[in-house]
Amino acid sequence: MIVIGGGHAGCEAALASARLGAETLLLTMNMDNIAQMSCNPAIGGIAKGHVVREIDALGGAMGRVTDAAAIQFRMLNRTKGPAVWSPRAQCDKVTYQRAMKRELEIQENLFIHQAEALHLNFRNSKIISVSTQFDDEFHADAFVICSGTFLAGCLHYGDKSFSGGRSGDHASDQLAENLKNSLGLRIGRLKTGTPPRILADTIDFSVMEYQEPEDPDEMFSFYGPSSAKPSVNNRYMPCYLVKSVPETAQIVRDNIHRSPLYAGKISGIGTRYCPSFEDKVIRFPHHETHQLYLEPEGEYTEEYYINGISSSLPVDVQVKMIHSIPGLQNAVLSRYAYAIEYDFVFPDQIDRSLKVKDWDNLFLAGQVNGTSGYEEAGGQGLIAGLNAARLAAEKSPVILGRDSSYVGVMIDDLVTKEIIEPYRLFTSRAEYRLILRQDNADLRLSPLAEQFGLLPEENIRRFRKYSCRLDECREKIRTLTVDGTKAEVLLRKMKGRIGNEGLPPEALNLDMNNQEDKRIFRQLVIDAHYQGYIEREKQAAVKLNSLEEWKIPEDFDYDSITGLRNESKMKLNKVRPVTLAQAGRIDGVTPAEIALLQVHLKRRSAKN
Repeated sequence: MIVIGGGHAGCEAALASARLGAETLLLTMNMDNIAQMSCNPAIGGIAKGHVVREIDALGGAMGRVTDAAAIQFRMLNRTKGPAVWSPRAQCDKVTYQRAMKRELEIQENLFIHQAEALHLNFRNSKIISVSTQFDDEFHADAFVICSGTFLAGCLHYGDKSFSGGRSGDHASDQLAENLKNSLGLRIGRLKTGTPPRILADTIDFSVMEYQEPEDPDEMFSFYGPSSAKPSVNNRYMPCYLVKSVPETAQIVRDNIHRSPLYAGKISGIGTRYCPSFEDKVIRFPHHETHQLYLEPEGEYTEEYYINGISSSLPVDVQVKMIHSIPGLQNAVLSRYAYAIEYDFVFPDQIDRSLKVKDWDNLFLAGQVNGTSGYEEAGGQGLIAGLNAARLAAEKSPVILGRDSSYVGVMIDDLVTKEIIEPYRLFTSRAEYRLILRQDNADLRLSPLAEQFGLLPEENIRRFRKYSCRLDECREKIRTLTVDGTKAEVLLRKMKGRIGNEGLPPEALNLDMNNQEDKRIFRQLVIDAHYQGYIEREKQAAVKLNSLEEWKIPEDFDYDSITGLRNESKMKLNKVRPVTLAQAGRIDGVTPAEIALLQVHLKRRSAKN
């Protein structure tokens, strides 16, 4: 199998494929930039943290590499219910990159080669090889494209524009042309951006709000940090909060005509959930100030990332903006902010295995599918690599449902919804948030990982031990009373959190100084608090799965069905859903039309 692209999607795709025993080649333009954190040097966040935990539960590397590189860890949303708690870690970007590269290098069946993929060569509906700029031609049974922002990438710094996949790397123009003109894929254009970086010794931290790092009692990986961690002495490093001032916004307004976005130079659509600073100023004029976070890029660099002020304005304007902010009057910009626009493939052309519908052995993962973020890319990469390897081994694809994972929610959204801007995951996108918590990702997905051969034997043993001990405690709770009160009642008093009141852990022979015991007790508290709600969600998931069992044949003729609106016919023909449940999630297709489809599927089944 061949994976094209060395970003987060490419790394997880290559590792998953190789773990399944497929001889895998990872082609990347620059081996020293594998898993490069092009934007924010952080992993996780709202819903994204859930995905990282799911990647880890499925045997992926992102969680344990993050733990190896973490310089600050936080659990977001602790004031809310456990369903939306989301882990986030600030990372040493160099340590992260080196640790992930080492993960690839020590993985059996996996080979890395530095070269640019120029052309996918095909015969009939099957890709047979990829050609590079060295006139090498590599053949394989399956291919995964994880091109990130490199396809026909263009960087914008005000009125100056440069071809590039990111700052310092050239774009992949020939592969972009190949996908469009030779493979016939429908291509769109998206935009993202990044803030400037500044040097630490030019920052006056004394006027900023110190963000104390948490002392985490758990990290991302259920199975421990990466054994491929480089020899780096990581330490926890703080972040700082500062606010822009009205003068900062005025500088933007005075120069907005020089923004390539507002001047019409950028055709790509950006994400509304991560707007540029100039977008914030223009779209939200009632906000005179905006919060900015200064985040360290690592232990062995003096660069700081300014979270919240991405921009495509000219560099002289960027300098004025930064110098208007308290504590940054003398800041030296080591790297300018820029916007990047790039090609992506409209994801209605892929199915839920992430295979391209019109090509028998081609898979897509990451930003090429219209997503944003390292985490979304990594989750797709793992599934694409898993399914590409299974296809090469003549096995059926693995499809994650919306009731099983946030990765399943994301992929289903991509192939079903109309993607017109970079897709970003949120907990609100999941119908079954109480089931899909970040704390139980291993309970949900590690059995699947074991079934498909993604988890090492050592991790399987650890998971089985933990799962068995949790089940024993759950069984004990059913009959346990403490001072005449049932254990279940005492657990519910804790309201989803471990506190002073409620069931003492020692009643279950649990030691709260032991990390595994602490996890078990937290699970029991959450289960008790949400028990009734979780049962209702499970019942709703059963109803969803009943519609998932109604398979729609590939040759199903929507145009012949009287009663379907033309708009619905058009959308159904475009998406080609494989189940009634998926058809019901297409925007604009009504419940009445789903019932009509069900009738026709029954008739067709009776005839056959």
